[in-house]
Order: sequence, then structure tokens, then C-alpha cells
Amino acid sequence: MKAIVVTDEAAGTAGMTLVQRPEPQPAINDVVVRVHASGYVPTETEWPSTWTDRAGRDRTPSILGHELAGVVTALGYGTTGLSVGQRVFGLTDWHRDGTLAEYTAVEARNLAPLPGDVDFTVGASLPISGLTAWQGLFEHGRLRAGQSVLAHGAAGAVGSIVTQLAREFGAYVIGTGRAADRQKALDFGAQEFVDLETDALDQIGGVDLVFDVIGGDIQKRSAALVRAGGTLVTVVGPPEVRPANGQAVDFVVESDRAQLTEIVQRVRDGRLRTNIGTVASLDDAVATLTSTERRKGKTIISVRP
Repeated sequence: MKAIVVTDEAAGTAGMTLVQRPEPQPAINDVVVRVHASGYVPTETEWPSTWTDRAGRDRTPSILGHELAGVVTALGYGTTGLSVGQRVFGLTDWHRDGTLAEYTAVEARNLAPLPGDVDFTVGASLPISGLTAWQGLFEHGRLRAGQSVLAHGAAGAVGSIVTQLAREFGAYVIGTGRAADRQKALDFGAQEFVDLETDALDQIGGVDLVFDVIGGDIQKRSAALVRAGGTLVTVVGPPEVRPANGQAVDFVVESDRAQLTEIVQRVRDGRLRTNIGTVASLDDAVATLTSTERRKGKTIISVRP
């Protein structure tokens, strides 16, 4: 099968190549999925799990990608809950070969059924962005109706879903980004917008929840905005600062079938819009993923039409 692999950590993204790899075999409780579409996160080559297994051993050549939508083609021993021929989507294990390939093996529990009226490209755009937003807002941020949320990168793949979910659950959302992102952030539901390059972040007043996807100085300045009892939630590693009278939580997104089902249902009924940017074929994936152009929205690799 065709797959996008990396072999040299020092080369990072520049070391991506399209190669032929053996088709995967399902382990216990696995399924093999014929991948139709795969999502990609630009920082994957910086993750330790891309290069080593859980015991710290080198696992290259590693197949990139951890989001997929496709069709189940084989079941491993003991696998239940899914069937051959079923459309699925989900988030694969960080330490195993991924989804930028024609086939991938994945634990069945990491997948959810993909309804027939949801396109594979849309399905592949949801797992990381959707689950990150859901878990950050509701599990770690404990968002309640009537609270205020500062959503960084509100026009991005994660931030746009943070904005929509927070609005649905009754929060007041202040989005941030570059000046060019203003209208897109407002279209996704932000009630205010802060241009991080020109506007004064500290002028917005206190908020109950900061959802940070940027880190650095923006994170430090945001921590000071968290009201007493509020939370700074971040996905960029351990926070450098903490709110004076609140808490800071960093987390790594986890697959969750029930949450994936909640998210895709919102897409089906129109409560949630995806934020897909570039869509490229597997043959064109290396050129697309190594481009230095700023990405707008989620990058999807269409493995099969």
C-alpha cells in the first residue's frame, strides 16, 4: 500500500516520503480500515510518539497521521462493536502507524460509526479538532451556561469548534487571531474579536475560561484574565504561568466514541460546521504537508475519492 512515512527526526517534516509499505494486520481488538480521508496536524513530527514506541524504542519508519474516515475491511481476534463494511471515523493511537496510508490498523474502541450522510472528508476533519474542543471545554474547563470563554485561534481548526460548542452551551465567546481572521471567527459564532497583533488583550476584562492553542507570551497574558475560580486550558504543553485565583490544565486529547458520536450528530443537524482548509490527494500529500504557507483550517488528505 502507499503511505507517507518519516525516518529521520532531525529532518522533521522535510523528511516525509511517499513509499510502499506492507498492509497492516489486525491485532487483538483491532480493525483494519481502508482509509478514504486522513487529517493531519502540522506538529506531528515534533511529537516523541512519532519516533518511539511506549518503551522508548525507535519505531521508524513511522506512518504519519492520526485522524481518519474510512471503511472497516477486517476484524482482529475478539473485536466487537464494529463490522466489516462499516463506515467509521476516529483517532488512532499516537504510538502506532497512522492514517496517511491506504490502510491502517486501529483499536476498535478508538472509532465511531460514520453516518452515511457525512462525507469522508468531513469525518476525517473532526476527531482531533472536535475532541480537543469538547474535552477542553467540558471535561477540563467544566464550562457552564452563562460563563465567558476566550477562544484563541478562533478561526482555526480547533478554535472554530471551541467557539461553536461554547456558544451552543450558552457561553459568551471572545475570539482571537490575526486581523484577517476577524470575519471568519465572527461567522463561527464569536461575539467579540481581539486582533492579537494590534489590540490590547488585557482590555477585554475577566473571563471564566481561556482556551489556549498558542502558548508563550499570549498564554502568560491570558492567565491574568482568568477570574477567581476560572480555568486556563491549554493543549501546547505544561503552562508556564497559572491564574492567580484559578487553575491551569494542560491535556492531550483522547479518543472517545461517545463524544465522537455527539460531535458528528451536531454536524448532521447543522449545529456544528467543520473548518476544512486544504484538501489534497495522497500522491500530492508530501508537497502539501511540507509547504511553508500558512494553513487556514484543517488540512485533509483524500486517500480515496
